[in-house]
Amino acid sequence: MSSDRNTYVGKRFVHVKNPYLDSMDEDILYHLDLGTKTHDLPAIFGDVKHGMGIPSISIMLHELIKLLYHAQCCDVTIIRIGTSGGIGITPGSVVITDTAVDSFFKPRFEQIILDNIVTRSTELDKALAEELLNYSKEIPNFPALIGHTMCTYDFYEGQGRLDGALCSFSREKKVDYLKRAYEAGIRNIEMESTAFAAMCRLCGLRAAVVCVTLLDRLECDQINLTHDVLEEFQQRPQLLVSKFIKQRLGLQDQTS
Repeated sequence: MSSDRNTYVGKRFVHVKNPYLDSMDEDILYHLDLGTKTHDLPAIFGDVKHGMGIPSISIMLHELIKLLYHAQCCDVTIIRIGTSGGIGITPGSVVITDTAVDSFFKPRFEQIILDNIVTRSTELDKALAEELLNYSKEIPNFPALIGHTMCTYDFYEGQGRLDGALCSFSREKKVDYLKRAYEAGIRNIEMESTAFAAMCRLCGLRAAVVCVTLLDRLECDQINLTHDVLEEFQQRPQLLVSKFIKQRLGLQDQTS
């Protein structure tokens, strides 16, 4: 559902600096649950608030870890679950992260503290990753693998997307970058894993990242799954982690 901008006389419209947008049949704004075909965007107004990315997970972890400390918890395991963009793997595959890397494919999290850049390791518990992978093999029709996860600060240009409001690179450079990421062992991209891994490691917590991939970024930038398929994919990390929890609590025989 598109509108004619010329009908709004005297209005100063936002300009996007991306030549690829006009050639798209539909622009799906995944995080807002909107699309240019499915919604009358000029008629929709309202505040949309999100908690995503490194700043949000950092705040949450600071307070969660303090809560665990004050509660005198021990032998704690924390698992982040979510969605991601895959690289060179079939959509719906679940990636269990062994190491979170930055946009330069390095296993590090660079935290600005006062006027210093502090670099922290982002390696995750590999034994925990293997344990989760073994549990995944017990679930029918459940594609899963262990691989590196790249964490970015931005969903659009930072992940090499051609469908943002800004795009300062060519399609060829995007593909070259993602292919190099794949060669470096990266199998998916998201926006929290480096901060998550670094903070858990520093605070002595066993940690894992389990994310389902919703598309292959070598093939496209937008999610084009049906609602039912998308819903089923999004439940896969929960299914795997719930199986892990049941095993740890000795409940598997009662619920399987």
